[in-house]
Amino acid sequence: MRAAVLHKTGDEALDVREVETVSFGPGRVRVRMHKAGLCHSDLSAMSGVLMHPAPFVPGHEGAGEVVEVGEGVTHVKPGDRVIVCWMPPCDACPSCKAGDGHLCRSGYGNLANPNFKDGETIVPGMLGAGTFAEEVVIAAYAAIPIPDDVPYDIAALVGCGVTTGIGAALNTAKVKPGSSVVVIGLGGVGISILQGAKVAGAAQIIAVDPTPNRRAWALKFGATEAIAPEELAETVKRVTGGFGVDYAFEAVGKPGTLRAAYDAVRLGGTVCLVGAGSRSDLTDLSMGELVMTEKAVLPSFYGGDDIRRTYDTIFALWRAGRIDLESMITHHVPLTEINEAVRQMHTGEALRTVIDIA
Repeated sequence: MRAAVLHKTGDEALDVREVETVSFGPGRVRVRMHKAGLCHSDLSAMSGVLMHPAPFVPGHEGAGEVVEVGEGVTHVKPGDRVIVCWMPPCDACPSCKAGDGHLCRSGYGNLANPNFKDGETIVPGMLGAGTFAEEVVIAAYAAIPIPDDVPYDIAALVGCGVTTGIGAALNTAKVKPGSSVVVIGLGGVGISILQGAKVAGAAQIIAVDPTPNRRAWALKFGATEAIAPEELAETVKRVTGGFGVDYAFEAVGKPGTLRAAYDAVRLGGTVCLVGAGSRSDLTDLSMGELVMTEKAVLPSFYGGDDIRRTYDTIFALWRAGRIDLESMITHHVPLTEINEAVRQMHTGEALRTVIDIA
C-alpha cells in the first residue's frame, strides 16, 4: 500500500511510496482510508515547529472504513465508517477521569505502537494516526464511529480543524449572543472559529488575515468585516467606540498575533488562544496588564471539550444547515499529488484540501 512519508524534519516534499502496515493485534483496528484533510498542523510537524519524531507519515485528519478489528475490540466492526482521531480520549487516564477528555494525551502514547514499516525502517503515523496512507492500523479507541449520512470528506475535516475552531467558540470562549468578535488567522481553524461565533449569535465578527482570498472566504462564511492586520486597531476603534471587542481569537500561533488579539479586547473581555505555536515562542504579556485589565486568556486545545460531544454537536449543526462545511473544501487532490496540496496550503491558495485516497 502507498503512504506519503516525510523522511526527515524540514524536508520540503513528501515521498509517496510503498510501505507496510504494522502493529495489528489486540486492541487495534485496521482502517482503509477514504479521505484525509490537509491541516496546517501537518505542515508545522513537517517543518519542526511542532516537534515530531521523523521519519513519519503525516496526516491527522481522516475518515475511512474499518476492515479488521483485533481481539477485545467491541465498539466497531468491519464495515463501520469512522473518523481516525489523532488524540482520542482513552477514558482511563487522569485527564479523562477528571472530565477533560480533550486533554488526554493518548495520541502521544500511541507513537509507541508504530503504524508503518518502510523497508526495514519503522515509521510512526503522525500522533499515532498517519492518515496520508491508503490504510492505517490504529488504537481501537482512535476509531470514532460516524453517522451514515456524513460524507467521508466532511468527517475528515471534523477530525481536527473544524472541531478545534467551532469548539473554541462554543466550548472554550462560550461566545454570547450580540457580542463582538475578532478572529485573527483565517485558515481552516480560523474560518471554523468564525462559523462557531456566528452560530453562537455574535453580532459583529471582524476577520483578520494578510491574504486577500482568505479575507474573501471569511465574508462568505459570515464575517461582518474582513481586514488586513494593519487595519485591526482602527477597525476595532471604529466598531466599538474605542472600548474593544468582547472576544478575540488567535488562530496563528505567534506571539505577535496573540498581542494583537489581547490589545483588541475590551477590559474584562476574553482572548482565546487557538493557534498551535512553537514551544520556543514566548509571549510579552506583562504581569501588571494581566491583572489590571482583567482580560481572560483562555487557551483552547482540540475544541475544549470531549471530542465525541463536539463531533456530535458539529454534525447536528451541519445537518440543520447552521454551518457550511462543504464550502470549506476548496480543493480535492489524489494522494499522488499531495505535494501540490502542500504548496497550495503554504501560499494560501487553498482553504482546506481533501486528499482523495479511496
